[in-house]
Amino acid sequence: MDQITEIGTILEWYLSAGVDEVIGDVAIDRFETSRRQAPRPPAAPEAPVAAASFRPAAPAVPILPPQGRETGAESAAIASARQIAAACDDIAALEAAIRAFDGCPLKAGAMNTVIADGIFGADLLLVGEAPGADEDRLGRPFVGRAGQLLDRMLAAIGRDRGRDAYIANILFWRPPANRKPDPVETATCKPFVERLIQLARPKVLILLGGTPAATLLGTSEGITRLRGRWHEVEGIPALPTLHPAYLLRQPQAKREAWRDFLAVKRRLDGGNP
Repeated sequence: MDQITEIGTILEWYLSAGVDEVIGDVAIDRFETSRRQAPRPPAAPEAPVAAASFRPAAPAVPILPPQGRETGAESAAIASARQIAAACDDIAALEAAIRAFDGCPLKAGAMNTVIADGIFGADLLLVGEAPGADEDRLGRPFVGRAGQLLDRMLAAIGRDRGRDAYIANILFWRPPANRKPDPVETATCKPFVERLIQLARPKVLILLGGTPAATLLGTSEGITRLRGRWHEVEGIPALPTLHPAYLLRQPQAKREAWRDFLAVKRRLDGGNP
């Protein structure tokens, strides 16, 4: 392997791990920094303390909400999202409401609000996880490498996002370093996604990956157990399948995703799914 090929392989590994930004032009030699640090001087002996006056200080422990529970502010944001989404009578009002919504903390660190792409009202709606670096920069979902693979998958069943497909995400703002969304973030955006599905009224819904499947189906099952089994979301047939980003990392899983897309095609064509 020549040096250029090796560097390219390393960069691809970084991208798959979610590392797509740098914080400096020169690498920092942490070993050299460690060697330059002087050892700490020994601590001075403490004066003896009388046993009767000794009272150990309680450790400072941050007060955290119970696991899986929202704080009061987060619960208020989720309730506000439900109320705002329910009041939207068309897609233009919904998109304006999402862009104006400040209840999700991810918005503060994002370049763009990424809502949807394709043809609103198409009979096929796909919901993914969250915007990545390319999507955040361009303001459209699924435009990076995973989006290019998704376009090829759609073409394989005779579909095109510019003609007869509509694509969205569970989150409208990019999580830092493409990390996995947390439950509060998905719960905050969920009312808007549900309203989008209600307004779009597709014939079939594809859930791309574990996060949209778990969020919209209300289950803790993993995507490998959920995929290939039909469910309903807002009264619409929904099929969970593997996310294109996962397929880029695990190409051998493409056969399962292909089976799922064929089942969607049969359903859209009026045949037995």
